[in-house]
Amino acid sequence: MSRDPWDGRIVIVGASLAGLRAAETLRAEGFAGELTIVGDEPHPPYDRPPLSKQVLLGRARAEDCVLPARRETGATWKLGVRAAGLDGDGRQVILANGEHLPYDRLLIATGTRARPWPQPEEAALDGVFTVRTMEDAGRLAERLDAGPRRVLVIGAGFTGSEIASACRERGLAVTVAERGPAPLIGALGGTVGSWAAELHRSHGVDLRCGVTVTALRGSGGRLTGAELSDGSALDVDVAVVALGAVRNTEWLADSGLAAGPKGVACDAGCRVVDMYGIVTDDVFVAGDVARFPHPLFQYQFLALEHWGNAVAQAEVAAHNMISRGRERRPHLSVPAFWSSQFGLNIKSVGVPTFSDQVVIAQGSPEERRLVAVYGYQGRVTAAVTVNSAKSLEHYEELICTGAPFPPGPDAADHVPGREPEPSDVPDPRGLTHGPTVALTGHLPDRRLVVLRPGG
Repeated sequence: MSRDPWDGRIVIVGASLAGLRAAETLRAEGFAGELTIVGDEPHPPYDRPPLSKQVLLGRARAEDCVLPARRETGATWKLGVRAAGLDGDGRQVILANGEHLPYDRLLIATGTRARPWPQPEEAALDGVFTVRTMEDAGRLAERLDAGPRRVLVIGAGFTGSEIASACRERGLAVTVAERGPAPLIGALGGTVGSWAAELHRSHGVDLRCGVTVTALRGSGGRLTGAELSDGSALDVDVAVVALGAVRNTEWLADSGLAAGPKGVACDAGCRVVDMYGIVTDDVFVAGDVARFPHPLFQYQFLALEHWGNAVAQAEVAAHNMISRGRERRPHLSVPAFWSSQFGLNIKSVGVPTFSDQVVIAQGSPEERRLVAVYGYQGRVTAAVTVNSAKSLEHYEELICTGAPFPPGPDAADHVPGREPEPSDVPDPRGLTHGPTVALTGHLPDRRLVVLRPGG
């Protein structure tokens, strides 16, 4: 570096949850230099989870979701302008308006955007929506307030399922089209997905699995219907495209970094890897756009769109940006997320897609209160709770220590007569948002290390 990191120049690209928390951590740990935060949206950082929950239910306004600042950052904010390129040799971020921002340390926190409908003419129809930004949620909430005849939700992942839930809670007719055999299959596997399918249908959702939407029809620029791959057609006046996310990495195409559609690769300390696999020392990454190795999951590169991961990773990245050698620490937090849909509180710890079996260890689908425990090659790797969140801390401990799967007959959560079954997670070679790359075969149950998040 040309100067000491404590009084140098740090640029954060991404006025996101991760970007904001990183900036706050930098100041909290003593960074006194120049700090610049770049964001392509005109708003300061805001909270995205409420957009598909409270906002669509009319319980909150989209503009009220701005994230509270935990401390003053003293940053120069450049909002409403996107990063267009990176000159790594010259240590400059190139903005779309032609401005060049020099840096000594750079944090990439550009996150994701909604995957658009693939046909631009159809996507432009009045009545076709995605839900990712504050404007997206506000516009859709207004349209739902108007009482559409039928809403079509394309995709039954967590966002699609939450949107369907909000529509039903509003009393709206809703059809969900999911190409897989069940909702949530990409995140939780088919076994738990089959329960989710029953949940949808029991709440009046017209759930169509194993089909895709082949075309959106319009008249006079307005959406009027949709055609499905099974030959059926629907009359709808609102369609919400919930086909997952696209990671915002295009601006890094000529940067020489290991960045692409699956995200920006980094080491466990959030230092970005270049195209040759060499770890950089001045470029870091955090949040949804990051791909990082985790020793609990055979060092697979995980790319997580989770609120808690963005915060924890941003804090680690910020600490490491202004620390040296042994003062740096790894990002070892166990992944966790939550979702609220159809009156249920669904929470998860670990990586359910990193599994080959699953067992219902507590409760039952009929009770709508349960704990599904996932295992891989004989050890616990994840747990998903439905209205049983108090159990999560216990299962996080089992994951961290490589506890055996399934729970044995002497375990507190062993239920006699319930046997593990295939978790039916997506094949990682196919289209999935789950982890896809394994680097090595570390097994936590050999007790080579015991991971304790935090510290």
